[in-house]
Amino acid sequence: MLARILRRLLPAPIPPTLPSLEAYQRWAAAYPPHAHNALMQAEQAAMEQLLLPLAGKVVLDLACGTGRYGLLARDAGARTVMGIDNSAAMLRQNPLPHIALATSEAVPLAGESVDVILCGLALGHLPQLKPSLVEISRVLKPGGYALISDFHPFIFLNGQRRTFTAPDGKTFAVEHYAHLYADYHAGVQAAGLSVEQVLEPRLGEDKTVRFAGEAVPGTPVIIAYRLRKP
Repeated sequence: MLARILRRLLPAPIPPTLPSLEAYQRWAAAYPPHAHNALMQAEQAAMEQLLLPLAGKVVLDLACGTGRYGLLARDAGARTVMGIDNSAAMLRQNPLPHIALATSEAVPLAGESVDVILCGLALGHLPQLKPSLVEISRVLKPGGYALISDFHPFIFLNGQRRTFTAPDGKTFAVEHYAHLYADYHAGVQAAGLSVEQVLEPRLGEDKTVRFAGEAVPGTPVIIAYRLRKP
């Protein structure tokens, strides 16, 4: 009984944190191009709720990883789908035909060349939002939009982490920075974009979403934005 009481009183230990590039190098071989855990399922449900029709659009899956959102865009009828990621290991697992090794802070595309940008659970790996948001704005066509999701800062500041188990059985957390809504709002404004809609799915809304430790029911687990370029 004492051990059970201590588990409730003491925060869960945080596993070692890896830089994002090293984490995805280790994670890539086991990282499928679909929402493969409850957190990602909650995140994707929010992104799909924000998604507008993609038929005939030019879509960029920014920080595409193994291609989850690029494949979704392709299946939704996008005319052209491109993927960009800074992890060569993840790109090797990506089935999309148009992919490139690059960062969200230096997108190798012409200005005003993309209708829609999808960026899932990626900008939280970066200490600064503004460079990526400026690039998103530069690449979007006037009237285009971007969907961006992030691990919610409340759940991160509550002690929870995005973790994975490496092939050797060891568990690691992935490098992450808590960006508040105010941080996104300031970066979006500086980039000449506007916040059109925000969703914040909560712990407990989906009974399958679980975290180690004592995350408080009702805490938002994801924050997802739809941004518009005028």
